Amino acid sequence: MKTLIGLVTVTLMLSAPAFAQRARGGQAQPRGGGRPVGNGHIPARGPAPVRTPARGPAAGRGAAPRAGVPTQAVPRASFRDQPAHPEAPHVHPENDRWIGHSTGRNDAHYHLDHPWEHGRFSGPIGASHVFRLRGGNRERFGIEGAYFQVFPYDYEFTNDWLWDNDDIVMYPDPDHDGLYLAYNVRLGTYVHVTYLGA
Repeated sequence: MKTLIGLVTVTLMLSAPAFAQRARGGQAQPRGGGRPVGNGHIPARGPAPVRTPARGPAAGRGAAPRAGVPTQAVPRASFRDQPAHPEAPHVHPENDRWIGHSTGRNDAHYHLDHPWEHGRFSGPIGASHVFRLRGGNRERFGIEGAYFQVFPYDYEFTNDWLWDNDDIVMYPDPDHDGLYLAYNVRLGTYVHVTYLGA
């Protein structure tokens, strides 16, 4: 009995610094193989609209790439805001902060000439609706009989998606008409997608 009490005491003593660090705002070890984002976390809500100053009627359209195709002239911003975070738009699990969703309505990279061309997705969206990918690719993937395409400007952010097995959650994009945000639950990253119809 004394041995058991001694073992419990030593275990608690060794655990106390870890609890204290967490209580002071220290970062806890991430679950699932050391990834600091993703690992099954689902954001409670999508991003808030970005507040940007109003610009003229042709705002952001002058040298815009066609249909979301990236231009080589301007390097992309880095999304790795902390060591070990992905080099892709992602969501911080501790506060549901959407990293990379900061350019607002005037971002010409996410402009559609014909928003909602194929209608609007009528299925459930948001944190309580997780969809399993069952095949497809970035050009066309389906969830529950509806089809989507990753917006071409975001293609590179899907290189490590598992198109036949990952879980995703769809959120409305509050800044870009005609686009949704597809959040990958395993990776904690997200991309802009457009609805192709049922």
